[in-house]
Amino acid sequence: MESLTLLKKLISFQTINPPGNEYECAAFIGSLLENLGFQTSTYDFAPQRPTLIAKFPLSSNKTPICFTGHMDVVSLGELAWTKNPFSGKIKGDKIYGRGTSDMKAGIAAMIRMVQRLHIEAPSLLENIMFVFTAGEETGCEGAYHVAGLDNVLGKAKALVVGEPTSNYPLIGHKGCVRFDVTTFGKAAHASMPELGDNAVYKAARVIQKLEAFDFNIPSHPLLGEPTLCIGRISGGTNINIVPNRTCMGVDIRTIPNQTHEALKKSLESVLGPDVDVTLLEQVKSIASDPEDKWVQSVFSLMEQLLKIKIEVKTAPYFTDASALHEALGEPPTILLGPGEAGMAHKTDEFCYISKIDEAVEAYIKIVKQDR
Repeated sequence: MESLTLLKKLISFQTINPPGNEYECAAFIGSLLENLGFQTSTYDFAPQRPTLIAKFPLSSNKTPICFTGHMDVVSLGELAWTKNPFSGKIKGDKIYGRGTSDMKAGIAAMIRMVQRLHIEAPSLLENIMFVFTAGEETGCEGAYHVAGLDNVLGKAKALVVGEPTSNYPLIGHKGCVRFDVTTFGKAAHASMPELGDNAVYKAARVIQKLEAFDFNIPSHPLLGEPTLCIGRISGGTNINIVPNRTCMGVDIRTIPNQTHEALKKSLESVLGPDVDVTLLEQVKSIASDPEDKWVQSVFSLMEQLLKIKIEVKTAPYFTDASALHEALGEPPTILLGPGEAGMAHKTDEFCYISKIDEAVEAYIKIVKQDR
């Protein structure tokens, strides 16, 4: 099955998270890999929410390279799509659909890789394992679930994450900590606001403090500085009632040595005792050694394939590597996938078709250099 046909099929599975419902997509992928000789198993963190693990029966003690991608996608958003988001419409060098870039094109390229190797170099299949996850878009739920299970993942020589990088190898990414920040007031009739205590006014002052928040931590040499974004805010019930509660969602992208405990204490200190700070979720940052021998080998082969000089770069978004890296024995990790990062979560999301075939070649070369 060619990579484009594979991707169109993957797009057709409506794995919007929430609710996710990755079961049919996982079953399809599992069937393909089993036909190539892989042994597959699934682990549900919730009903119909499986993470698929596929390993080739080992005839040696060689530690495999782990390739990973997530099957869930985000919602379609509020804007109307001009193409059917689940049909894989093709126009020129672009294929459109929800999840094309983020990140079903990466999964399609990985599957096509082993289909090719099954014909060209079948002995190399034992050097490969796959982890295709559910629930990545909501805090890497599926990845953290399998990472916490005994005797499931095993160790990996290296980890390749097929997130959208336009096939440029990245050696890590920031982590993420999310909080609900809530202000409280007292309800009253809007015609007599002096009898109430307006929680929205308090929220406005909190917003100013958050905008000026100082992390008081040195910039990381690879990941840069942490960032803070207020992504949502809600409060009040009716226009004629003084609001007694306002809640905002705060997204912090973290670098190494930042913990949710320390961040929570810092926020509470800056915002004051009358503001509630509640942890929602957290994922770790990842940064591989750029001088690692395997990382350098990937840089070298991608320079040849892309015909550009590869510089050390990282991603601002998080990936399932946050959960899998430690569980796999902390192997060197590369983010490398055919999607366009700028297309992730957007209306009329697309991926360049030429990048998919390029990713297949990259993945094959990564495996072959480990022969």
